[in-house]
Amino acid sequence: MNKYKIAVLKGDGIGPEIVNEAIKVLNKTAEKFGFEVDYDEALLGGCAIDATGVPLPEETIAKCKAADSVLLGAVGGPKWDNQPGNNRPEAGLLGIRGALGLFANLRPAVIFEPLKNASPLKAEIIGDSMDIMIVRELTGGIYFGKRGKFEEDGVPAAYDTEKYSVTEIERIGRVAFDMAMKRNKKLTSVDKANVLDSSRLWRETIIRLSKEYPEVELSHMYVDNCAMQLVRNPKQFDVIVTSNIFGDILSDEASMISGSIGMLASASLSSGKSGLYEPIHGSAPDIAGQGIANPLATILSVAMMLRYSLDEPKAAEAIEKAVSEALKTVRTPDIYTEGTKKVSTSEMGDIVVSLL
Repeated sequence: MNKYKIAVLKGDGIGPEIVNEAIKVLNKTAEKFGFEVDYDEALLGGCAIDATGVPLPEETIAKCKAADSVLLGAVGGPKWDNQPGNNRPEAGLLGIRGALGLFANLRPAVIFEPLKNASPLKAEIIGDSMDIMIVRELTGGIYFGKRGKFEEDGVPAAYDTEKYSVTEIERIGRVAFDMAMKRNKKLTSVDKANVLDSSRLWRETIIRLSKEYPEVELSHMYVDNCAMQLVRNPKQFDVIVTSNIFGDILSDEASMISGSIGMLASASLSSGKSGLYEPIHGSAPDIAGQGIANPLATILSVAMMLRYSLDEPKAAEAIEKAVSEALKTVRTPDIYTEGTKKVSTSEMGDIVVSLL
């Protein structure tokens, strides 16, 4: 029997609530498919600041490195807004990505059939379905570049640097091309090569790399045009690969096309099998503790974990099918529609478990 060790970072706000439901589903899946899971909890984000003074304690890094995979809830909240930039909860998130070498972020934007009417786009634009995989570079670019504040002619100013090396671009490019090979062999590389030198290097590198993947149809698109095309004709996309900041923005846009940001999972991968799995929504401190948060994005993140890190694809598929089935009759308040039953966070978790 396979046995997996999962580091659990519940985080802040609704994080503990949604992670508890995901663990409930993972336990049931393990029982059904014949494997075992051990959990090791650690602190990240605002809760870590409260307990230790820093958003990413060394103990958390050690536990995550020792695990087969990491499950994260969400971090942040207004309580910690007055922390200096390098000690905010979000700094802990950036730090754990760097510490684990998580350079590739996979963000699927999928419309489940029962939620088709929840999309803000017209049915004729969406068509029968939407299934886009955004591959976002995660440890380079402007979020990790040199930054600072200074005075210019007596006026406060600041700068942030967008920088990429060929090595970083090739690394994320291979993940995207490999993903395209497993899907519809179609890849769109998004940049701003008409303005930025870093984007020109990005495009040159992706073009050169494409020669290793002759079966993949490669196209290029400026980020502003891509943002427009996602709402004009999302069906044209299959796999999108892009930089850290562009991927951050485009993946949130794609999430809303799918009907609710509360439905979308993500995977952050290293060069090995381990990864960090989390919903793409935030900590929603305004609804924390009310039992109304949507746990499905976190549950679907567990499905991604089973597929990409734990080599349990049948278990992953079972969770996805259970979620789709649950949505036919029950909804949390964020996705509620007339004719369905409104349920709490824990009730939704229980229903997914029962459908497994």
